[in-house]
Formats: sequence, C-alpha cells, structure tokens
Amino acid sequence: MPELQQVLKDALTQEDCGWNMGSFGAIAEFHHVEGDPAPQEHAGLMQVTPRGGLRIDTLEGVRPVAYETLSPKPHRWTQAVSLCLPHADAAMNRRDVLTALGPDHDALRFEDRGAQLFDMGLGQYQADFCIRTADPDLLAVLNENAGRSLFEQDNPAMGAILKAHPHRVLLTRLGRVEVYQMIGGPDTGGKSPEGPHTHVLPKLLRAERTHSANTPIPEGWVPCCGVHPENPVIGRLGEDKRFNRAAFDAFQDLLGAWGADAYCDGKQAVWQHLKDGTPAGKTQEPDTREGRAGWRNGIRQWRVLHGSDPLTETYAERFDRGAEQTEPENPGH
Repeated sequence: MPELQQVLKDALTQEDCGWNMGSFGAIAEFHHVEGDPAPQEHAGLMQVTPRGGLRIDTLEGVRPVAYETLSPKPHRWTQAVSLCLPHADAAMNRRDVLTALGPDHDALRFEDRGAQLFDMGLGQYQADFCIRTADPDLLAVLNENAGRSLFEQDNPAMGAILKAHPHRVLLTRLGRVEVYQMIGGPDTGGKSPEGPHTHVLPKLLRAERTHSANTPIPEGWVPCCGVHPENPVIGRLGEDKRFNRAAFDAFQDLLGAWGADAYCDGKQAVWQHLKDGTPAGKTQEPDTREGRAGWRNGIRQWRVLHGSDPLTETYAERFDRGAEQTEPENPGH
C-alpha cells in the first residue's frame, strides 16, 4: 500500500503533475509550465512558483480515491487521485456575499501576507473562493461593496476584479491553491493562461454540486484536492504524446491501492479475455457503470500496451463504440 504523504511529496516535485482545489464550477488549478524553473523542495507539502502555488496543511481524515475516466477520444483516458473528506468534515464557510477577511497571514509567500483577503461569496460547500490584493483602488471598491453579492446587476466589484487581476486564493479544509497570473478573459485573449489559473462558471455553480457526476467519488465523501499525476498518453497542454510506460505503471499502483474494486475488476477481466484470445461475442461486459468503464478503458489500454490487432478491434467495435472516433476513415463517431 503506497504511503499517501510520500506519494504527494514526490508528486509535488514532478513537473507533469497537476493539482486543483475547488468545487463544480469554481476551481483553482496549479500546473508547472515547461521552461520555468524546476519545482523546488519545500518543508511540508508545498510548491510555489512565480505563477502560483499549492499547500496541503493536513491529511487528517483523508481518503484517497484513485480513478480513470473515459475520454471522448478512443485512444485516451484520464486519471486522477481525489483527496476526500467525509461530507460533514469538508464543509467550509459557504458565504454568499463579498466578505472582507483581513490580511492573509497564511499566504504561501512572505511578501503576500500583508495583502487583504476577500471571500468572493460564491457559497460553495467545500471551498472558499477568495481574492487577495494590496491595490488601493481595488480595495476601495471591494470594501465599499462588502456584504453584497458579486452577481447583483449594479455591483461594480466584479468588473473591478476582472480589470485588476488580483491573486486568487482557494481555501479548503486541506489547504490552499494560490494563483498569481491574470484572470482568463478579454485581457488574455479569452483564454486561461498556461499554468496556474482559475475558473468561475456561474451556470455550473447553480447546480450546487460538490463535484462532477462523472467523477466516481464514493457516497458520503467530498473531494477537497485533486492530484493529476502525469498522464501516459496526454501532454500538459492536452496534446497527444508518445506513450510513457513508467507513468502508466506508476498510476496503476495507485489505482490498485485506492481505486474502486468494480472498475479494477472490469479492466482485469477484459485484459484476461484479450490475453486468452476469447472472441468478443463470447464475453459480456460488467453490469455496473464502474465495471463497464474499467472494461472500456481496459480495451484502450490493451491496444496502447500491445498494439492493435483484429481481436482488440472487435472488442473496441463491440464495447467502445460510444467514443468519438478521430481517424479519417471512421468520421462522425
């Protein structure tokens, strides 16, 4: 069984590992940018760069949940470890108005500890989405409108925030993510900057979910931090890359320790059928959603591990046709 503290400590020094904290619709992400200085060693579970940073302050009560999900592209899959707390323990302040919190004494960097922290009032269950600034003009607007919802039609605070690009600080019961880069929008060409960035999506916020329905979090648990170890087939910017067997094997160890039995059993079952040469028509996929996901990703991974052959393609045709096919000879799927 891998030791969680050590897994996270190692991951914080790996340039291809990404991190996030937040909820469904309000999230802060921390990624290393290629060409930036390599991640540094820090005391505790922390990483910080000129673009942003992350710190995990406690692992008490944490349940790690490792999972793979299906990609719309049939040669890919995604993978992550969610650090979860029991529902009651994950709750944050759920403020629904802009709220002044005073100086951010717990900031990752010493030079930020005198700047003022404000909860944006997004009302999310397991995350307080905050901004931090020492800009006197922005502070004047924020203080004048504290106690109001940022989404009030005549509230000038949101416009001032988007113009000033203050630091974003996302707090959970496990720690924090800080983002120092500009807010994605008109000033960034409509795109989020590469590396640490945030998303606030009001349409998703209205769903009042702690996480996406596609994320297989056990009932009664809430994800408070997401860890995304290097994906063996997808690059940092979402591009296809040459298969990295070491990254694949490393995550399979985590999946075996912290993944759902139904998913792992589904994958192992289809691997055994493919190894034995069993015709696809003589097999039956699992009857649970998690098991079927493991079965389908197992077919994809078998193809990457062992190459394509007629047997594997009949399995993909029979069981993985829901995927979007990207090959020119099979358009529209």
